[in-house]
Parts: sequence; C-alpha cells; structure tokens
Amino acid sequence: MPGDRSGRARVPTEPAPGAVLLPDWLDRAAQRRLVAACREWALPPAGLHSVRMPTGGLMSVRMVSLGWHWYPYGYARVAEDGAPVKPFPPLLGELARRAVADAYGEHAGGIAGAVGYEPDTAIVNHYPHGAKMGLHQDRDERVDAPVVSLSLGDDCVFRLGNTETRTRPWTDLELHSGDLLVFGGPSRFAYHGVVRTLPGTADRAFEPELEGRLNITVRQSGLGA
Repeated sequence: MPGDRSGRARVPTEPAPGAVLLPDWLDRAAQRRLVAACREWALPPAGLHSVRMPTGGLMSVRMVSLGWHWYPYGYARVAEDGAPVKPFPPLLGELARRAVADAYGEHAGGIAGAVGYEPDTAIVNHYPHGAKMGLHQDRDERVDAPVVSLSLGDDCVFRLGNTETRTRPWTDLELHSGDLLVFGGPSRFAYHGVVRTLPGTADRAFEPELEGRLNITVRQSGLGA
C-alpha cells in the first residue's frame, strides 16, 4: 500500500469500538470509476443539490441521493426537484457488502446488521473547497446496520465522536482518497462530521473530473420496498 505524506505506512485501525478504517481500500482504477459514476448520478433530474436545513441555513456540502432521497430528517422516493430518486446502483451494493466483510471479518457476528448486510440507499456528498459538515448522528434509518463511507479526491479531517453528545471525547482522522471507513455496533450512532477538507491534496489523475472531495455513504434503510 502507498504510504501517507509523512512516509509512515498506512495500516487498518479501529479508532473506536465498531469503527474500522481501511486505508487505500479502493485502488486508483476503482476510484476513477466511482468518480465517473458520481458525475453521472449528479446530473438532473434528481441530481446534485444544496440542502436547506429546518433552521433555514444551507449546507455547504451538496449531495445526491440514490435508492431513497434523504432530506432533514427522513427519506422519500421523490427528490428536491419533484423527480423520482435515482435507483440504488448494484455497484454500490456490491462494494458495500464487501466493505463490511473486509472491515469486520470473523467478528461480523458481533456487529448488528453486519451478517446479511443489504444496503439499499446511498448519499453522495460533494465538498467544494471550504465546505464542512457539523457533527451529527445517522438516525434516519430503521435498522442499526453499519454505515459504509468511501472517500474520493481531497483529503479531509473527519471527526468521530461519542454516541451521547457533540462534545468530547472525539477522535480526528485524516481520510485520504480511496480510504474506507465503516462504523457499526457500538459506534453506529456516534456523532461524526468533517472539520475541514485539505484543498490540493487529491491525486492529479482526477483532474479535471473532480475538484474538492467526494464522500459516498452507503446504508441499509430498513424501509422495505
């Protein structure tokens, strides 16, 4: 595996119980395929959009939903523009099932929803330069199966907090393009967010297809058909 910018080898870690970070899980070819797919998913109708929170503010991150359309705070089959949400891609289902298997291995039986994991929804987040995401919990699903998170493009500082409050204790992780983060079990409802992105850190092979950071989160909604 390639090393990080400090020259130290990047190895799998468990930053919190039930949270597993697998660096460089996606090779460059797989990353490029996903970036190309994200560009297609971002096209209207039901494409990339800014989300307005109930407080009235706009999120700095833009997103597109697949399978189920996420809105604060729930899911629907119709996107912001009134069009049907795009279907959940088999590509992401296959990747997410393999991700959960690779993350938990023989310990999958001790993680709720890891065995028989059947994801059916995803959110693609685009972080332009300067964008961030405040600490939040993923609580809109009806099951507690793990969340799979894939990073593409610029590096970011990802904050993994505790399950009770947005305050400390938390752990800051630097995520790079190609990294896989899975959180389930005791960490499934941990507060988490992106403190900042690190502009200019993406592999130049992605230019000009991607500026900023892409994050794909895959989940099992528990909503049925």
